[in-house]
Amino acid sequence: MQQRAIRNRFLLNLRDMQKNILNQLKTIEREKGVAILYAVESGSRAWGFASPDSDYDIRFIYKHDLEYYLSLWDKPDTIEFMTTENLDGSGWDLRKTSQLLAKSNAPLLEWLYSPVVYYENSEAIAPLRALAKDCFSPIACLYHYLGTTKNFMTVCEQEQVKLKSYFYALRTALAGKWIIENNSFPPVAFIELLPIAPPEIQDKIKELIQIKAQQDEIYLHPKEGLITNFLLETIAFNQEHASGLGSGKKSSE
Repeated sequence: MQQRAIRNRFLLNLRDMQKNILNQLKTIEREKGVAILYAVESGSRAWGFASPDSDYDIRFIYKHDLEYYLSLWDKPDTIEFMTTENLDGSGWDLRKTSQLLAKSNAPLLEWLYSPVVYYENSEAIAPLRALAKDCFSPIACLYHYLGTTKNFMTVCEQEQVKLKSYFYALRTALAGKWIIENNSFPPVAFIELLPIAPPEIQDKIKELIQIKAQQDEIYLHPKEGLITNFLLETIAFNQEHASGLGSGKKSSE
């Protein structure tokens, strides 16, 4: 009974937060004079290893009216907001989105495949997903993930480590390994990447996910040598196999 009550409270809070997010997006539409085509969760809540105090990382794609696109001059193509309810929002204009898709921009691809969708205009987003698949560049995405993993290694090798740093490094390391082994864009949900890790690493990661779900972002965890060594081995593996990947289809249509 107690577990059911906890689950019901969680679902109620989630519905309330989704309502707040949609209201905030409607406010952005009114204030900025745009139409939002797509809005998702990005970051730890989409990846599946959020802490109790994690922000809501809202990412969205929007369009202006015709006059905006007929202008000779460059205009702002990004909208950002931060609210007192920990709603961290960032959106890209449709033209910028299309340009980045043609370059196989990994963060944008993660938006399009996010498991947590707040709003979707299917008529607009289906062609973008098709373009994302058509223009997917294994080598470009691998180098994005490889660079991110390396950026976190200094903090991951400290004696006390924020679990957030461990998970950011693990997710990007496994995403790179996925690209090498499957020649496809990796799943956004972290749990779907785990099968390509050795069993002992999977067990340790699941243990750390349980800890992170109960600790705030400032929590420092004792260094896990098993995880650190796996990260270093995976970085070496990803670097060794990077040169054998394709660059994908170039498209400027």
